[in-house]
Amino acid sequence: MDLTVKNRVGLPSLFSDLFNPPSFFGRDMFDLDSNLISTRLGITVPTANIKETSKEFELELAAPGLDRKDFSIEINNHTLMVSAEKELQKDEEDEGYSKREYSFNSFSRSFSLPQNIKEDKVEAKYEKGVLKISIPKEKETEVKPSHKIVVG
Repeated sequence: MDLTVKNRVGLPSLFSDLFNPPSFFGRDMFDLDSNLISTRLGITVPTANIKETSKEFELELAAPGLDRKDFSIEINNHTLMVSAEKELQKDEEDEGYSKREYSFNSFSRSFSLPQNIKEDKVEAKYEKGVLKISIPKEKETEVKPSHKIVVG
């Protein structure tokens, strides 16, 4: 499986290549943990679960508090880009004072897709705070069972 994950949150330099073995042992291994910085800035990046079956990849992003219309999902050059923006404005007026509060939440994640997928058949659903993206494969592939590796 060659599915690469990149996070873009607030600052362009905050990203990770979690599933890209060549960069795992390279310079990217020492990049700052985006969760540490993003949490301190009040920015959250939805967690992703990726599951491979013989027929498809299933991607789930935990993104509660959003609506279907807040998401933008596109594929460009074998890269799946998922982003969302939500802006809230709350105005209050009472006896001589007015109060206006703004809230803006956004995130962007990108995933490098393998060559054996049907880009035109990708589907997405948003239910109960979870965005589910189904990425069908061109051909069924055998999914090998997991096995344990002993640490020596």
